[in-house]
Amino acid sequence: MNDRERFIACLLGEPVDRAPYWLFWGPWRTTWERWEREGKPAHVRDYRAMFQPDQPPLAVPVNCGPCPVIERTVLAEDDETVTFIDSWGIKRRDFKRSESMSEFLQFPVSDRAGWERFKAERLNPDDPARLSGDWRVQCADWMRKGYPIQLGYYPDVGIFGTYRWLLGDEEALVCLHTDPDLVHDIMDHMTSLYLTVFEQVVREVRVDVIHLWEDMCFRNGPLISPKAWEQFMGPCYRRIKLFAQQHNIPLLSVDTDGDPDLITPPMMRAGVNFLFPMEVAAGCDVNAWQSRYPCLGMMGGIDKRALADGPAAIDCELERIRPAIKRGRYIPELDHLIPDDVSWDNYCYYAQALKRMIDQ
Repeated sequence: MNDRERFIACLLGEPVDRAPYWLFWGPWRTTWERWEREGKPAHVRDYRAMFQPDQPPLAVPVNCGPCPVIERTVLAEDDETVTFIDSWGIKRRDFKRSESMSEFLQFPVSDRAGWERFKAERLNPDDPARLSGDWRVQCADWMRKGYPIQLGYYPDVGIFGTYRWLLGDEEALVCLHTDPDLVHDIMDHMTSLYLTVFEQVVREVRVDVIHLWEDMCFRNGPLISPKAWEQFMGPCYRRIKLFAQQHNIPLLSVDTDGDPDLITPPMMRAGVNFLFPMEVAAGCDVNAWQSRYPCLGMMGGIDKRALADGPAAIDCELERIRPAIKRGRYIPELDHLIPDDVSWDNYCYYAQALKRMIDQ
């Protein structure tokens, strides 16, 4: 099987030669710097290259976010932090020498007038610049090589994800109750924007998965209730799923950290059949999830924290997820990016041990 065939068959529960071997989640910047100090070969610039993994889905590089593009602009900088405007017009502050969540200082939309202005200036679905670049050539090459191809990507394609980029977490959640018409307008418009761009791509490219970045959960559950998910997000997901069905796109995937258990049933009813990263620290045990949701494809579920503890802990963690691999509809992967308490030797051990287990 080629990488595309294996990816689709695995997640749809069809016969497969083996589970995909991806090494999907990469290192933090500070982790990479540690690895360079610890003997990673200097010529290795891709952490995956040494282990000959399969190719995960490649996102078609069209513009589904703000257009014209908002260039990153540094506003202030000192020895410890940098304050800047990001690609969605959000004012953030980051630490320079360590990894952490940004401090979000200001969001681009604070009211209906701000939304109408941002929509008019940056979110025209028909802007021809959205389809600029050499994506047709790239996609033709990927199709020849048998790679899976994806529409949608972080940080520009999501329903809750981009809604919260515009308003900020707190205001976005409050707005569900105080101004539901604005919420519907934002989510409906973003869905229309995506589908307008997607329609142009599928005329020329064979697409295998539509991907939505949401990050709408934390360790104790979702940020949005199942009822609110159905009310606001459900119609958007159903429009996207209908588009997928009309264009023979077999998979609709969602990326959300935390514990999405409460909103997984409505997501599945709306067409989601692939969910990740199944964060262990949030209580997501892929074996238990397979029992509850046997028709749901999953990726992730390997506790990244085990990699810091060495080979014995890594072996134990891989044995824990072995039954999930055997059941199918599961791509064994870490449950997020690799923190800087993981040594280069431990990562190499993990990558090689995972490959051996998949090949058995």
